[in-house]
Amino acid sequence: MEQRRSSFYSTLDLVPQLEHYASTLPRQQARSRPSLEALRRASEQVEVVNTSTDSGLSNLPVTDGGDEESQPPQEEAPVRFGWVTGVMVRCMLNIWGVILFLRLSLITSQAGILLTWLIILMSVTVTSVTALSISAIATNGRVTSGGAYFMISRSLGPEIGGPIGVVFSFANALACALNTVGFAEVVRDLLQEFGVVMVDAINDVRIVGVITVTFLLLISLAGMEWESKTQILFFIVLLVSFSNYLVGTIIPPSPEKKAQGIFGYRSEIFISNLKPDWRGPEGNFFQMFAIFFPSAIGILSGANISGDLKDPASAIPKGTLMAIFWTSFSYLVISATVASCVLRDASGNMSDILTGNITDGCVGMGCNLGWNFTDCIQSQSCKYGLANSSKVLGQISGFYYLITAGVFAASLSSALGFLVSAPKVFQCLCRDNIYPYIGFFAKGYGKNDEPLRAYILCYVIAVAFILIAELNTIAALISNFFLCSYSLINFSCFHASITNSPGWRPSFHYYSKWTALFGAVISVVLMFLFTWWAALTTFCIIFFLFGYVNYNKPKVNWGSSVQAGTYNMALSYSLSLSGVEDHVKNFRPQCLVLTGPPNQRPALVDFVGSFTKHISLMICGDIIMEQDRQTRPQDATDCLVKWMNKRKVRSFYMPFTADCLRVGARHLLQASGLGKLKPNTLVLGFKVNWRDSSPEGIQDYINTIYDTFDSNYCLCILRMMDGLDIFDQFDFEGKQSRFQNQGFEPDESVENDDQQSPERESADDISDKGDSDQIKTVFQNDQGKKTIDVYWIADDGGLTLLVPYLLTRRKRWHRSKVRVFIVGDEQNMEEGRSKMIALLKRFRLDFNDVTVMTDSERRPHAKNLSRFVDSVAPFRLYDEQQEGVSVQELRGSTPWKISDKEFEAFKLKSERKVRLNEIIRRNSQHAALVLVSLPVPHSDCPSALYMAWLDTLTCGLHCPAVLIRGNQQNVLTYYCQ
Repeated sequence: MEQRRSSFYSTLDLVPQLEHYASTLPRQQARSRPSLEALRRASEQVEVVNTSTDSGLSNLPVTDGGDEESQPPQEEAPVRFGWVTGVMVRCMLNIWGVILFLRLSLITSQAGILLTWLIILMSVTVTSVTALSISAIATNGRVTSGGAYFMISRSLGPEIGGPIGVVFSFANALACALNTVGFAEVVRDLLQEFGVVMVDAINDVRIVGVITVTFLLLISLAGMEWESKTQILFFIVLLVSFSNYLVGTIIPPSPEKKAQGIFGYRSEIFISNLKPDWRGPEGNFFQMFAIFFPSAIGILSGANISGDLKDPASAIPKGTLMAIFWTSFSYLVISATVASCVLRDASGNMSDILTGNITDGCVGMGCNLGWNFTDCIQSQSCKYGLANSSKVLGQISGFYYLITAGVFAASLSSALGFLVSAPKVFQCLCRDNIYPYIGFFAKGYGKNDEPLRAYILCYVIAVAFILIAELNTIAALISNFFLCSYSLINFSCFHASITNSPGWRPSFHYYSKWTALFGAVISVVLMFLFTWWAALTTFCIIFFLFGYVNYNKPKVNWGSSVQAGTYNMALSYSLSLSGVEDHVKNFRPQCLVLTGPPNQRPALVDFVGSFTKHISLMICGDIIMEQDRQTRPQDATDCLVKWMNKRKVRSFYMPFTADCLRVGARHLLQASGLGKLKPNTLVLGFKVNWRDSSPEGIQDYINTIYDTFDSNYCLCILRMMDGLDIFDQFDFEGKQSRFQNQGFEPDESVENDDQQSPERESADDISDKGDSDQIKTVFQNDQGKKTIDVYWIADDGGLTLLVPYLLTRRKRWHRSKVRVFIVGDEQNMEEGRSKMIALLKRFRLDFNDVTVMTDSERRPHAKNLSRFVDSVAPFRLYDEQQEGVSVQELRGSTPWKISDKEFEAFKLKSERKVRLNEIIRRNSQHAALVLVSLPVPHSDCPSALYMAWLDTLTCGLHCPAVLIRGNQQNVLTYYCQ
């Protein structure tokens, strides 16, 4: 209760608390905080609050601890590590590998002290920059288990994170196998020194390797506590081994050691080893760099067990950077000291000692030290010295087998570290459900949520590659996998910084976005410098996995920097467009579509999407009446957006609450869009049941058309034979509900009448049903070789031609032939047709079928005219036939009705509409789509009469019909500029 103290303003309003922010993931609200609605109605509930404050507040649910994967409560607290044992020691053990003991002396002999230090410093530069990026990402919010995968995926999204998770997990498993094989080879060589051979050289490595990795698996399965104790033991052994080596460098060498080229600290040896001495076909700087760099790939070992750290945000930066410092220092010291004590070449023969001062014909630095190694140098048969023996550190040390113990500790600690890292990363990947069929390995066991199944998988992979026993090819891939991870970690840090997202607030400030970019670029460069074919293989694997994730689009939202970058680009381009003047060549129909809930008018959505997708803006406007606002579910918007995404409709959804259709449409016409991304065309569904609607409904519909033209918008009205509305397939409130625009009442023949669901479902249930709520419309069918008939009756600027042209660019419509019908007289028919064809060619429209309607001036058939007169009869006043009734009173009480005078005044226009419909029905019965120029309503034309005209123009057609009108401004041009 103390933690749930009320604020100064209200008894319901609470003071800021940490638990309120523990779960801020999408669709998860901190339920312990009262809603705005509850606070606004607090005055109505004062009595309730005063009488039940204690019980009410105590019953409020408390959110969990904030992990992205909510963990079940554990009886025993899990083991957590600090920055020393959890990160620094672990990273140092993985960086101190067999290369330190078996390869550093060879690198120093060929590259010399100066270039060896340059190689070490270059490697440290790459790893240090990466460590700074890791530190920044790790301190930008709570880091759970998953290591590098978790950091990259939460920064760059699942498309990049998923592939890296797979590759990085596999690379760690292979690195475990490599280090185990390295240990097995040392054991085999040691056994051979004592004359012990089990089978043969290769099979001995396999046997020892499998036994070793099995022993390491048992340590891992025992839990992180045992694994950590084992690593501490290895660390102590390594420190003793280093001390043994340093003590050995200051012990005066015996004659046996001198015969092996070991003379203690000598300035002349140091000077002679400063410069490089390249040997063999692979003796060059980058080859030595490639040999050394894998020793630096252990910097992620601490981050990979981030879920087992007490405070990852503090431990990862501190431990990783300290590990890099101390290991780099040790590499520099060992390379300098060994090159100050040991010659490059020595024979190991005691007989090569010089007697007296005779040095004639003697070659090499040994001559100045009393030893003649000339014979083996000239014959290149020396077996000892920096350039020839990989056991120099053991030979120079105080006790040889302590160095061997160090080699064992270095290889085993690295193998154990990778064996633990791979399952931890893979478990996090499996829990995110980015790839199929791997969820089995997501399960954790015990107080530390150990991925036992993933351990077994990693063990199987390691054993498989240990049995190969030839891992040189795989070793090149491993280095590239790690370098690829480093590159993406650095790029994640750079991208998050450059996007200026408010959510990028790392508490670690000692980084720079430009150093992070440098680290990303240099990592890629090193990949190709080391092994170009391995780099290409790595990128091919990454791109394949990226393509899979990008195609499936997993339903996750981690607030990645890619989202922030997309927003920045959209904002920047939108602002830059605002300063550009419109040009007719760049005109595109940007549509505001009054769909109501889009899933109730899929045909209207599909029609507009057919010519706007990937081309122009589309906004689905949903005008919600005030009476429907209270009954509308809170998650209706999310549900409808999911429906459009599932249907692959590229549209925005904009709900708007209004008293009537006209008010809502007027506000949407004025306020929708952003800058130049603003609609210029309004698309409506035809009001099929206008005869049965209330007079206010008809007037509302016509006034919306008036407002469209007053706003200088283009207008399209789509009419379908079976209407546009379908019954909603789901029930929000436990009853059949449509939430439809009151201005668009459904046709009597409604599609899919049997799709109603009597049971209540949530929006998430609906969105996950698959395609059951995706009703196919005619606009989703392949139209084949049907025609698109365009009746270009009035010159509207060209929109009537532009829309069918855009349709024919679609796959489903590209075989359709566009036919253009124009009005003309019989005497000048050919001339009119030729002029229209010439105009179409100037517009670069491939419409060659032009028909001149020479009989449009004829009177319509009496039957059709009589049908029109009967359709408007209920809306006529017949004022001149009534006596004793004031005409003004009739018109005042029923302004939407048609007076006799108005009927006669517009009689000729009405007859032309009926005649045009006869022509359309005669020519276009088998068309895929008919477009007709929309007549502009006169200000003195009654609403009912205008609706009758629209109805007459499009009645009797079995295909979709579009009444279309531009805003009288050119949308087509035949000029270049």
